Amino acid sequence: MTPPPPQPPPPGPNPAADSAADPCPELGPLIVLFGATAGALGPDLGSDETDLILLVWQVVEPRSRQVGTLHKSLIRAEAAALSPQCREASGLSADSLARAEPLDKVLQQFSQLVSGDVALLGGGPYMLCTDGQQLLRQVLHPEASRKNLVLPDTFFSFYDLRREFHVQHPSTRLARDLTVATMAQDLGLETDATEDDFGVWEVKTMVAIILHLLEGPSGQLFSKPEVVKQKYETGPCSKGDVVDSETVVRARGLPWQSSDQDVARFFKGLNIARGGVALCLNAQGRRNGEALIRFVDSEQRDLALQRHKHHMGIRYIEVYKATGEEFVKIAGGTSLEVARFLSREDQVILRLRGLPFSAGPADVLGFLGPECPVTGGADGLLFVRHPDGRPTGDAFALFACEELAQAALRRHKGMLGKRYIELFRSTAAEVQQVLNRYASSPLLPTLTAPLLPIPFPLAAGTGRDCVRLRGLPYTATIEDILSFLGEAAADIRPHGVHMVLNQQGRPSGDAFIQMTSAERAIAAAQRCHKKVMKERYVEVVPCSTEEMSRVLMGGTLGRSGMSPPPCKLPCLSPPTYATFQATPTLIPTETAALYPSSALLSAARVPAAPTPVAYYPGPATQLYMNYTAYYPSPPVSPTTVGYLTTPPAALASAPTSVLSQPGTLVRMQGVPYTAGMKDLLSVFQAYQLAPDDYTSLMHVGDPPRTVLQTPKEWVCL
Repeated sequence: MTPPPPQPPPPGPNPAADSAADPCPELGPLIVLFGATAGALGPDLGSDETDLILLVWQVVEPRSRQVGTLHKSLIRAEAAALSPQCREASGLSADSLARAEPLDKVLQQFSQLVSGDVALLGGGPYMLCTDGQQLLRQVLHPEASRKNLVLPDTFFSFYDLRREFHVQHPSTRLARDLTVATMAQDLGLETDATEDDFGVWEVKTMVAIILHLLEGPSGQLFSKPEVVKQKYETGPCSKGDVVDSETVVRARGLPWQSSDQDVARFFKGLNIARGGVALCLNAQGRRNGEALIRFVDSEQRDLALQRHKHHMGIRYIEVYKATGEEFVKIAGGTSLEVARFLSREDQVILRLRGLPFSAGPADVLGFLGPECPVTGGADGLLFVRHPDGRPTGDAFALFACEELAQAALRRHKGMLGKRYIELFRSTAAEVQQVLNRYASSPLLPTLTAPLLPIPFPLAAGTGRDCVRLRGLPYTATIEDILSFLGEAAADIRPHGVHMVLNQQGRPSGDAFIQMTSAERAIAAAQRCHKKVMKERYVEVVPCSTEEMSRVLMGGTLGRSGMSPPPCKLPCLSPPTYATFQATPTLIPTETAALYPSSALLSAARVPAAPTPVAYYPGPATQLYMNYTAYYPSPPVSPTTVGYLTTPPAALASAPTSVLSQPGTLVRMQGVPYTAGMKDLLSVFQAYQLAPDDYTSLMHVGDPPRTVLQTPKEWVCL
């Protein structure tokens, strides 16, 4: 009976681990590998996202200097069209590729043939050797990822012949500028110029180069293989970390639901640094489709830039250079609580949004259920809070494996109490961003850039003597509006054009015009309604001065009626937009910071007679007003913080030492109960307080009352 043929030995252990233990391991067989795609060749191989169409390989035994059989396999490409460069260099046609085997079948044949050739040459663990890194990092690994193929461990470590050549001949060109032809030329090797079989000449020449290199000093030759990371590793980043700008890119156009693992899969074949994927968030804390990616070295970053406009699903992704400072700004953090939360390795992070403010760890763990336990129980949960300790409704949870995370994601939009909870995949960088955003947000919001309007008299209107323009182009200016109104522009009151911005400070498409009379307003509306401005039709409807004032101060005016401004106490609302009344009037922080104290209150601490004040300059100076800033909604309860003229009753209770000082007395109503002296002083940082000591802030001595009745009050000098 004929004994069965000996089975070829399986590939050996991880060469990267062996090389770390032994700086000069015994070199095993080398698999010289060459490949080509249907698109670009040479240094641009893989940059156009085309499929692999050719593999050529040959086994070399370094110890005996023997070589195996040369093999060549065509691969069926999904897109059969060949680029002119590939068609000219290879001589292949779409018909020949259509008859070839798919990639998974070719890889199986590759493993079988290589194992057989290695066994014939003496066996042992073998390693791939390629001309540069593009074939494996830019072609084979990305294509296998797109086609959901699992590559053997053989393809996760290899030798780069260019680097090995540069180790022995450092005085020649840089490693990235070398080619098979230039290496053979520098060594003085004679090559077969008659070989016209595409890929065969390259493999034969590479084998000759390797054998020549082995003849020389080989102490450091083929001792440090290149390694392709099989899995992306998460981890935290500190604000104090120094990140090389030559290792960071920005990816733009990501699907909003993509996770760090999806980004790592897009860059499959390239080594991303631990915790090197930082998904960017917008001002509302949601992902904006951008990410910063940090690679282990500049060579990986350069390869990543070649994936510009490659596809993630049906979307193409733009890839640009970025800086290390940008990465640290997004991914870095300083919180020890976050550092402890992210210190557990190999954890899947999920974000929970919409939690009830009263929800605690037990409620969240009960919501997730026993089928998807959180790592560490309550220690695996991180609740996001405002600076004053109030919950935001967001939390992060850690899971030990992908299966548990998938089970938890099935609870997406499940009910906890009377609220549905959203669950998303998250990253360590997103945890840092969310915590940083809430930790750095001020207790009382202020404008980012102060406006400097000049007070102008503004006559109060009567009746419906205003018009509202809806649907303006976002690029429209006051001059465009005047041109749009035509002859009706002559009936506009001085300083009567009021443009409105949205909450983000951008044009909202609305504007209000004060006309000289109600008849003129109706005539302008009839003449200009649905007239076109810059390819957009604009609605022009009459409205009253009161309606205009309410909208400009934060209210809404729709077809169903008018809603008051948000966070506005009815008992403190000014009757008109134009004037400050002698009765207690609500003065927003941003407005108060724009005017000297004499413009708001008289030096005698008694409110003066009503004086009309224009919030907008004339047409020569364009001032766009962010109406939502006039009534800020601070994260407190009850409803609002008001800045009022101090009533006589409060003045009577103030000490004589305070009243005798120069300045103006202002009363604050609705101050958070957790606010201290530092918080109050930060509100008035744009003012000049009278004394340097803090005795100017005194608590109004009212009798005790509940939170639901009246908020805390302070009198400020």
